[in-house]
Amino acid sequence: MENIIKKQTLSYDVYEGYINQLRERYPSLQVTTCGKTHLSRKIYSLVLGEGERNVVYIGGTHGSEWITSLLLLRFCEKLLSKAYNGTIAGYSISDILKSVRLIVVPELNPDGIEISIRGASACGRFKKENFEACKGDFTRWNANARGVDINHNFNAEWYKLRDFERASGINEPCATRFGGFFPESEQETKAITRLLRGIPVDMVFSFHSQGEEIFYEYGSNTPERAYTIANILSAVSGYSLVKNEGLYSSGGLKDWFIEEFKKPAFTVEVGKGENPLPLSEFDDIYNKIQTLLLMGLIL
Repeated sequence: MENIIKKQTLSYDVYEGYINQLRERYPSLQVTTCGKTHLSRKIYSLVLGEGERNVVYIGGTHGSEWITSLLLLRFCEKLLSKAYNGTIAGYSISDILKSVRLIVVPELNPDGIEISIRGASACGRFKKENFEACKGDFTRWNANARGVDINHNFNAEWYKLRDFERASGINEPCATRFGGFFPESEQETKAITRLLRGIPVDMVFSFHSQGEEIFYEYGSNTPERAYTIANILSAVSGYSLVKNEGLYSSGGLKDWFIEEFKKPAFTVEVGKGENPLPLSEFDDIYNKIQTLLLMGLIL
């Protein structure tokens, strides 16, 4: 992990190599895939623990927010290193992992992350369209390889969100906030909805950057205990609680999970500043959310 931070990059080959290192070092870690992207990159899922409760952590939904992938990988490594007789923030990790099964998807959108880091050379067969969509500046690319914002592509009042997009002049594939031509149109969206529909999931956390905020509600569908959990997460992290509105009011992973399963889901916006957040802030961000990450497994 430290070598990645020193290099200031998380290209796909580095990401894949790091996952392989974790698998070799910690045999208890289960590594699988929940799908592939439009450019055939694997969408990895890491499974830790053996409890009956299933909690899912998801990062890397937006290309320029790849620091979230590193944060989740750091958390996985910390848990694995303390799995037998260690503690984190005073909590016994072996006890936690006996009571919960944590499924981590560190990079839901590996195409988008690779495009954000490497630019046009990572776009494959979509190079021409993507270059035109962002006028050659890929540094804030958030969409997938087809120019669709994954967190606008879920079937939760998707048509309402589409109206907000149109009102903002977003009508076609671009670097961010275009939700596609219909809900669940994208390989990445299909991969994560298939995973979440395939097992009894108790709670979902979707990690983004930036703002130091926690989104927890989805109108009348909000589960009763979501507000209680959100307050605890806010207390241990110092992050503010925020309600949905405008372009953030629907169509997201959190919204879809709450609507379909009537169970708690949270969007956590880590750090503050302009994406992509600099890795010089990585340790500070991680230290601020480590207890939040633990609480997600306990509450």
